[in-house]
Formats: sequence, structure tokens, C-alpha cells
Amino acid sequence: MTYILALFFLILYLNYMPKVTYIDYKGNSKTIEVDNGLTVMEGAVQNNISGIDADCGGSMACATCHVYVEDKWLDKIPKPEDGEIDMIDMAFEPKKNSRLSCQITLANELDGLVVTTPEKQS
Repeated sequence: MTYILALFFLILYLNYMPKVTYIDYKGNSKTIEVDNGLTVMEGAVQNNISGIDADCGGSMACATCHVYVEDKWLDKIPKPEDGEIDMIDMAFEPKKNSRLSCQITLANELDGLVVTTPEKQS
């Protein structure tokens, strides 16, 4: 019986999709479920979230998927690499909580992540 219960919870865990809340610069929000392993940018593109252009398709060659990550999540996502920091420097109004959404890969631990899009993408 313990084996069946453990298997049941494993299946639930593997099929779980974290929720991400996207807030635009005007304060409008939309919360969606995104498959584990996809990026915040991919979730936005697949769900027609406005404010994330993703011109380079996630290759970190532009800053058109720039977002502001809610402060309480900054310690829960990996630190940006040098290439991402360079791209963020070219983004519209970068802040200390700026990230490229193509560089944030979703996992169950990021369930509830909140990001805000800037007024425009550069």
C-alpha cells in the first residue's frame, strides 16, 4: 500500500505545473500554468502574454523578454550569468531585479513566481 501511495504522489509531482503571474506595467495581471522545464519567456509566448516580445527566441541575443522579478523570488532563481547581465544593460529601464525571462527555467519550486513587464522592450 505504501508503494502505491508513493507512486501516486510521484505522478502528481511529475505532472504538476507551476503557476506564473505576469503583470504588465499598467498593473494588469494574468496567472498561467507553465510546464516544468520551459522558461518564463516560453510560457509567455505560448499564452500570448503581452509585453514579452522574445525577438531572438530565447537565445539571449536581445533584451526583449526583459522582466522585473518580484523581490521575494530573487534568491530562489539562479543568479544571472555575465551574458545575461550584458543584455540587461541594454534593456529599457533595468533595475536590480531585472532578468531576461528566457533565462528563468520553471520548476515546481518556482510555483507562484511573479514577474512584471517593463513599459516597453528595447
